[in-house]
Amino acid sequence: MLWDFAENNIFAGAAGDYYVSLENMVKALEQLPTTASGKALHADAQEQEISKSKVVSTDPPYYDNVPYADLADFFYVWLRRSLREIYPGLYATIAVPKTRELVADALRHGNRENAEAFFLGGMTQAISNIAEEAHPAFPVTIYYAFKQAETKGDIGTSSTGWETFLDAVIRAGFALTGTWPMRTELSNRMRGSESNALASSIVLVCRKRDADATTVSRREFIRELNAVLPEALMDMTRGGINSPVAPVDLSQAIIGPGMAIFSQYAAVLEADGKPMSVRTALQLINRFLAEDDFDHDTQFCLHWFEGQGWATGKYGEADVLARAKGTSVTGLTEAGVVESGKGDLRLLKWAEMPRDWNPETDARVPVWEALHQMIRALNQDGEAAAGALLARMPARAEPIRALAYRLYTLCERKGWAEEARAYNELITAWSGVERGASEAGVVGAQSSLDI
Repeated sequence: MLWDFAENNIFAGAAGDYYVSLENMVKALEQLPTTASGKALHADAQEQEISKSKVVSTDPPYYDNVPYADLADFFYVWLRRSLREIYPGLYATIAVPKTRELVADALRHGNRENAEAFFLGGMTQAISNIAEEAHPAFPVTIYYAFKQAETKGDIGTSSTGWETFLDAVIRAGFALTGTWPMRTELSNRMRGSESNALASSIVLVCRKRDADATTVSRREFIRELNAVLPEALMDMTRGGINSPVAPVDLSQAIIGPGMAIFSQYAAVLEADGKPMSVRTALQLINRFLAEDDFDHDTQFCLHWFEGQGWATGKYGEADVLARAKGTSVTGLTEAGVVESGKGDLRLLKWAEMPRDWNPETDARVPVWEALHQMIRALNQDGEAAAGALLARMPARAEPIRALAYRLYTLCERKGWAEEARAYNELITAWSGVERGASEAGVVGAQSSLDI
């Protein structure tokens, strides 16, 4: 953390300007005395009773993003000198108390695992308390602006952000009725200047789940998704009460109606009788919108390409879409399909794919990457080289061809003739590529029998 002085031009005609500040102060004074009174109280979110029978809208801590207690030390030491006698309870300690702050700070808890357990346990308890106390006639809105991240463990790659927080909200007894992206962050703020900072918050609209909520099967859940989501999608895009939803926000917004179905039940049971995870529910919802059974990274690339093509877009918008698709910008970068930096993001073109790429050693191979590596090999080295590459990933042959058809159709519809040519050439040459793959032989397969 870097401590520094705030410097700005006091005659710049913007925030911090002398006249702007004076004008804002006058506006406030003109409204005095007010006709209503406000009240501020200090309480532990896990135990408080302030929200009893109240309408609640809350902006909770975001995992490990901002340790506000550390930031508050800068002001606390001065406030304590002047206000300790007036508010002895608030200023009893030399510095701001930090042990109970609900953030995942590895330095405070010894390691990252302990910090995550502290955060998730405390957050679940805090949200459970809100669910019990809030007025039942009104929804609770929770603002969530955590940058999606991924962790790698024994069971693969998982999210420590979006999916985990959704799970905590549902476990706390809430049913979700909406997940709306809102542009809450200024792009010109210091944190957002030339950096991959968030542009949006996701507002979770929640109501307490019925105490006698039933369980349903996976098949029943999918049947209900198929019945509800088409109408919800039409409502968001074609003039309903919730339209228009920006294309980049649609994947996030459609999660709301889908999760409303999932979270209204005590559990959605898989074929083996185990409860369905939030991650699986999101995958099923996204599959409906994507209309394809592609991996999460490829679904992101498809929707980003449809909106941006190969042009550069804003990182904040990419982060919103990545969360909706069950992936992250960090993961997409590691997969080698996007380039991100200084607040921007773009898809990598086939010509930018590395020639020495090896699908056998690459731990993360989206169909999108495999397709564009195939196009690179075909254009640079011919059908035989493309076939030899396909022979090293035979299980991806059909998804690659399906994605090529999908992208060709998309480019034709949008009038992107140059982009469509690359996909058309691969489709046209597919028979020759398959012959090349057959001649090269599937990597790892036994080609002869020695006697």
